[in-house]
Amino acid sequence: MISVNPKGEVWVFAEQHDGKLEDIGLELLGRARILGDKLGVKVGAVLIGDEIKSLAEKLCHYGADKVYVLEHPLLEHYQANSYGKVIDDLVHKYQPQIMIYGATACGRDLAPRVASAIKAGLTADCTDLQIGDHETKEQVYKNLLLQIRPAFGGNIIATIINYDRWPQMATVREGVMPMPELITARKHEIVAEKVHVTHDDLPLEILNEHKREKKVNLKASRIVVSGGAGVGSKENFKLVWDLANALGAAPGATRAAVDLGFIDRDHQVGQTGTTVRPSLYIAIGISGAIQHQAGMSDSQKIIAINNDPQAPILDIAHYKIIGDLNEIVPKMIKAIKARV
Repeated sequence: MISVNPKGEVWVFAEQHDGKLEDIGLELLGRARILGDKLGVKVGAVLIGDEIKSLAEKLCHYGADKVYVLEHPLLEHYQANSYGKVIDDLVHKYQPQIMIYGATACGRDLAPRVASAIKAGLTADCTDLQIGDHETKEQVYKNLLLQIRPAFGGNIIATIINYDRWPQMATVREGVMPMPELITARKHEIVAEKVHVTHDDLPLEILNEHKREKKVNLKASRIVVSGGAGVGSKENFKLVWDLANALGAAPGATRAAVDLGFIDRDHQVGQTGTTVRPSLYIAIGISGAIQHQAGMSDSQKIIAINNDPQAPILDIAHYKIIGDLNEIVPKMIKAIKARV
């Protein structure tokens, strides 16, 4: 167990694959910068791989005061054993007070292993992180990490704290933190760490990696047109595709629509899908369960099309269209094409 270090840094695991930084690490640096400034401590990024030192400058431009670079040929490919070991060593050496990971396949695999090794707590799938205090009968604990996440199927928002284990650790869902501004003039330090890793730390030999590209990039889309179970069928979901194509938008969906087989899971928006913040979000036949709202409520403008005037999605929509989507959507498509 690591003892509390009130001047310990706030760290972000900067995930990279094939020499390319994942957006989640940059998103987390923006929030880490806020947490670090609140605590009056530096922000560090942990960058692991082989021949990846050139990526460190970009991390500094997005908010890191320090980048800890751990390079070794045996770290070229992610494996929980080897990555967990080098992070364990690094945590014991520098004793950060907070470390956050993306809730990606990699982060969800790595963070629990590190937490177990150093006997720290871990909160998964957070949607917000803040600094606050906690009072018990014995004492008041200052400057704790408030780890905020949906609970009980998304029906409540829970704030989880850890006041007797360090570093305080959490994974954060992709897309819930806005991308920070790029600042090229920031003072920074790049620390090349000596890595102690051997073949014994690699129980698996990776022969080849095969990655399936996502069919749609919802996060990068300025307009998202999503359909829910209320669309009725896979055949009728063509209306969502047609409207999206007319607008040059990305087609999205609720979990219910995905589970019903209307569309591929890559298009899922919500708590267990992708979090989006487009300029325009059009919700067709979507009731608006809190799990879906968690992934799209920060959209700049929301248009909801629904035949139920009591649908929860209407409570957050800027524009509400009550009626049969089979009549409304074709008229919208016709009007858009007429203006092009």
